Amino acid sequence: MRWAGLLGILLLAACGGSTGSTGSTGSAPDPATGPDPATRPGPEGGALFVDIAAETGLDFTHDNGHTGQLYFVEPVGAGGALVDLDNDGDLDVVLVQGRRLQPPGSPERGPEAGRGTRLFRNDLRVDEQGQRHLRFTDITAQSGLSAQGYGMGVATGDFDNDGRIDLYLTTFGANQLWRNRSEGDQVRFAEVTAQAGVDDSRWSTSASFVDLDADGWLDLFVTNYVDFRLATHRQCRSAAGRPDYCGPHAYQGESDRLFWNRGDGTFRDITGDAGLLDHPGSGLGVVAADFDLDHRNDLYVANDLQRNFLWHNLGTAGAEGAPRFENTALESGCAVSMLGQAQASMGVVAGDLDNDGDDDLFMTHLSADTNTLYCNDGHGLFQDRTATSGLGAPSLEGTGFGTALLDIDNDGWLDVVVANGAVKVIEAQARTGDPFPLKQPNQLFRNRGGGAFEDVSALAGPDFLRPEVSRGIAVGDVDNDGRSDFLLTNNGGPARLLHNRNRDDHAWVGLRLLTRDGGRDVLGARVAVVRADGSTLWRRAASDGSYLSASDPRVLVGLGSDPEIVAVRVVWPGGAVETWTGLTAGQYHTLIAGQGPATY
Repeated sequence: MRWAGLLGILLLAACGGSTGSTGSTGSAPDPATGPDPATRPGPEGGALFVDIAAETGLDFTHDNGHTGQLYFVEPVGAGGALVDLDNDGDLDVVLVQGRRLQPPGSPERGPEAGRGTRLFRNDLRVDEQGQRHLRFTDITAQSGLSAQGYGMGVATGDFDNDGRIDLYLTTFGANQLWRNRSEGDQVRFAEVTAQAGVDDSRWSTSASFVDLDADGWLDLFVTNYVDFRLATHRQCRSAAGRPDYCGPHAYQGESDRLFWNRGDGTFRDITGDAGLLDHPGSGLGVVAADFDLDHRNDLYVANDLQRNFLWHNLGTAGAEGAPRFENTALESGCAVSMLGQAQASMGVVAGDLDNDGDDDLFMTHLSADTNTLYCNDGHGLFQDRTATSGLGAPSLEGTGFGTALLDIDNDGWLDVVVANGAVKVIEAQARTGDPFPLKQPNQLFRNRGGGAFEDVSALAGPDFLRPEVSRGIAVGDVDNDGRSDFLLTNNGGPARLLHNRNRDDHAWVGLRLLTRDGGRDVLGARVAVVRADGSTLWRRAASDGSYLSASDPRVLVGLGSDPEIVAVRVVWPGGAVETWTGLTAGQYHTLIAGQGPATY
């Protein structure tokens, strides 16, 4: 284990306090300088984001199965995804549904008509004047997807390399793998959980598709929460003596699970062989990234009121060459807060928040405790920079779940969005008779550069600030206009599609990174956009992170006021590097390994 990291942590520079590492190639912008506030574009109509779910046909309300019994599972779900299911170049929507909870001894209920997890096809149309018209159509019934369990989350990835993105649904019950069998514009799914060998009947939460051994096939990591069942329900109370939801300490933690892709449509459970089995936790979030830049993807797990895990990828071993891991979170400085305390980690995201070329970590926690920013030194060693970042104090009044990094104004700096919603009864709301008194407003933080953020929630708009029990966030450009939008899921409430209404003053470039045969998104690939001034913006192709949700794997890079791109450099899983030149701003490009650029 890298015990030297305990000393290294003390020597780390702050986020934005040094030039840091830029990965294998290139140089990074000076992280001590940030965007000029005077040049930032403003919102249209006074709001940065506007909810367009209702007007575009995205009609969905989450059912948490609330019975009045205060079952622990009720306030935890659920997530959603932005994903191109039919390969038509725009993002469709997956929304995970709960169901009515059946107390022990009650008769089993069959499928509920019109219920279950829903699929919405994006019927984006661009008219002759270049105007974009969004419309979503519920295609669940004709797709063949019938997921009527008590849903939690969704992971997206093409596990069989057939060029179609598949879905893994986690549940409070039996998980499901749905293989995408779509042809043309006809979206079709078939459940292959048992055949693929990825079933798990425990309470699973977030999951991640990622190639952990660089063999060209996506493996699957599944986080499990605690050993709670309706039959083991306990009565818990608030500090005021009111009946309330329990916390994770009321139940035993569970170990997570790792499935290794054999490349033949099946997986092998290598949890024990990989070194993960004897580490029970209370996992709610997971993100995969190459944190120490050794060309192997690592795994970071956000545990609820237990130490978080950083599963450092040690490479392959054994006759079959399966990957092995070591938990290095404590010595790497990202297991607990700077006070040495385990936090109630829920959502987690990784990205280059200080533009120094490596992936930092941000995660969400309970109210009365701050969310946490861990800055990476480029070698997989982290320092808690929450207190000086501006991300800490404003988060004390919210209980954060989903979180995402998106460049809201395309100035080249990743901003932070947080979905809030309590897990303990809010007395003021309970006194008004609110049947689900856990509602809180969400938060938006703009990256000022130099490791500093400002709370700009007031500018986000009323659709974003409306107090609800928000949970998942999935990011993607739903209308392909070069501005990042996001899907927001609410527990016991409506899904919202927050459309980015910033002005188009800043340039951008979109990148889709595909395998050599042009079939699959290369999750985990790192991409560098080299600028005319010699600076480099690093991003990662990924669909995981946030909370119970999956985002668009395309990389959208804001370029600020200078649209010139000198080169785009891709570091593929395993370390191969490829460079493209001649790419223009203002459009999406498809980069296929070994084949050069194409555009659409």
